[in-house]
Amino acid sequence: MSATGIVSPRLRMPGPVRARRRTGRGLSWALVALVALLTLLAIFARLLAPYDPVQPIGALSLPPGSPDHLLGTDSIGRDLLSRTLYGIQVSWFAALVVVVSGLVIGGIIGTLAGVAGGFIDNLLMRFTDLFLALPGTLVAIAIVAALGYNLQNTLIGIGVVWWPYYARIIRGEVKALASRPHVEAARLAGAGPARIVFRHVLPGVIPTAIVTASLDIGNVVLLLAGLSFLGLGQPAPAPELGADTARNLGQLLTEPWIPLIPGLAVLLLSLVANLGGDGVRTLIGGRR
Repeated sequence: MSATGIVSPRLRMPGPVRARRRTGRGLSWALVALVALLTLLAIFARLLAPYDPVQPIGALSLPPGSPDHLLGTDSIGRDLLSRTLYGIQVSWFAALVVVVSGLVIGGIIGTLAGVAGGFIDNLLMRFTDLFLALPGTLVAIAIVAALGYNLQNTLIGIGVVWWPYYARIIRGEVKALASRPHVEAARLAGAGPARIVFRHVLPGVIPTAIVTASLDIGNVVLLLAGLSFLGLGQPAPAPELGADTARNLGQLLTEPWIPLIPGLAVLLLSLVANLGGDGVRTLIGGRR
């Protein structure tokens, strides 16, 4: 009697589950597209701004919806739409600089600690823990106060306290990946440390790093706005969302749109960044 093969039936997800998954991925792509749109807005802010954000060009304190001034003007006649667009550009790219620089520095330290192990791992992690034990915001304020009040020094201050989080996360990922069977097999096959890191470890670390960074952008936007609100950003009359909110708080009851518009722009940036981060997490998590 001839043997017959037994064919296992393919497992299929129920229709509603597939539909929900497709809907979830579609929503995630829409959120990522929203972040891309915001990035384009920041890139072309200077072209989209109808006026010079520093020079008074209209009547004083025009309300939103006024002719030629969609968001109105401030108390000295500067166009609020132009100042908001420039402020969005500064805040968005400043947050990206902090996140990318922190990811690079923390990634290098975390990868080195995870791969080397032993004394080097302990040394680098104790150094990282030292920074994590300090109150980050106060350290950033102290650094800016010591170096001087401008945007560049604010970025340095935040960058100094931001990289340790990435170092810890990436070191943990590297440690976990280093014990995986395919990495052990590569090591037994005679692959060198550099080949193991670049061919077998980093490809597994990068998705986690991207998700972590994308979720951090909104937090950095809020922190930058907070420091700017305290006067630790660009000096006047440069457009900056946090500083513009602080400088115009005195008009909150009489001309509320002047401080509210930059404040709402900060909240919008943070919200879009957080939603985009959730979208990236869903998309990358679904592929792993």
